[in-house]
Amino acid sequence: MALRVGIIGTGTIALDHAMTCLNNPKVELTTVCDLSADALAIFGDRFNISKRYTNLEAFLKKEQFDIVIIATWGPSHAEVSIAAAASGNVRAILCEKPIASNATECEAMLTTARENKVLLMEGFKWRHDPQHIKIKELIDSGRIGKIVSVQSTFSSPLVRFAEPDNWRYDRQRGGGSVYDTASYIIHFSRFIIGEEPYRVYAVGNYITSSDVDMSAAIMLEFPGGATAKLTSSYEYGYCQATEVLGLKGWIRADLPFDQRSVREQEFVEKEDLPATLEIFYDTFDKETLSFTPINQFAMQLDNLVECLETNAHPRIPPEFSLGNMRVIDAVYESMKTKNPIEIGSG
Repeated sequence: MALRVGIIGTGTIALDHAMTCLNNPKVELTTVCDLSADALAIFGDRFNISKRYTNLEAFLKKEQFDIVIIATWGPSHAEVSIAAAASGNVRAILCEKPIASNATECEAMLTTARENKVLLMEGFKWRHDPQHIKIKELIDSGRIGKIVSVQSTFSSPLVRFAEPDNWRYDRQRGGGSVYDTASYIIHFSRFIIGEEPYRVYAVGNYITSSDVDMSAAIMLEFPGGATAKLTSSYEYGYCQATEVLGLKGWIRADLPFDQRSVREQEFVEKEDLPATLEIFYDTFDKETLSFTPINQFAMQLDNLVECLETNAHPRIPPEFSLGNMRVIDAVYESMKTKNPIEIGSG
């Protein structure tokens, strides 16, 4: 019997999830919820979904789900997730990134999910890409020795393409470079180094007369001596440059987060782009690995289905997502105070 899936939200990211569900024989997209009746009708008709709700309480009370996908604006993630977990009618929640607006909200989400035995996973789809699985495998095998530094940039010149009313420029809809592109490279650094940073220092640029950050330069310090130097931006040229330095070599990853084949592009029309890994050794030998673009949404859903079918562990435990929110909180505090911020373990 196919796993029953409900989607909350009908925006662009919800379209990606819906298409993924349609292409997975192990799930059935049965229900959709959105505040807008018009958006609900368009979405429901497109994906042939008969069960449609404009009220979240009714959605969670009248239906039973194996998986609920939260694809709403970021600031509502906590409220929606807590309601879903507490409903008694949901087995697993896939919540789009960032999982919450801050660590306090995230802790409440984790607590409610844990108390109700609900699996909670954050939607960082790139973590399921074979490229990242391979990077971690190379590092854990000791191929380049102990990791001492991560340098990563995730930038896109959205200021040249996006309309003024784009959600990325609106804090009330979860906008800001740190919540968006920086969350990827913070997550990546913690994943690769294998520790939680204890100190953060960050500076940023903002929209004039607004608290929405357009760019950020971030420095993370880790207990074992490793550092991460990160750049996130909506202003700078398009870049996904990532380098991992070890004591015996280093790895360069091109297009580690978005290979531009996963969904229809908002601003750029481009053919599928392969991702590559280059491993450089102290012997001056070099190894190059290439990865064909894949649907990261599909890999993500496969992992969640596997967890429900076999009790496997999710690739992104909710506790790891909480760690990301603690760092993001510290980044914003550092940008505001212009001082380094110590991160507690919580």
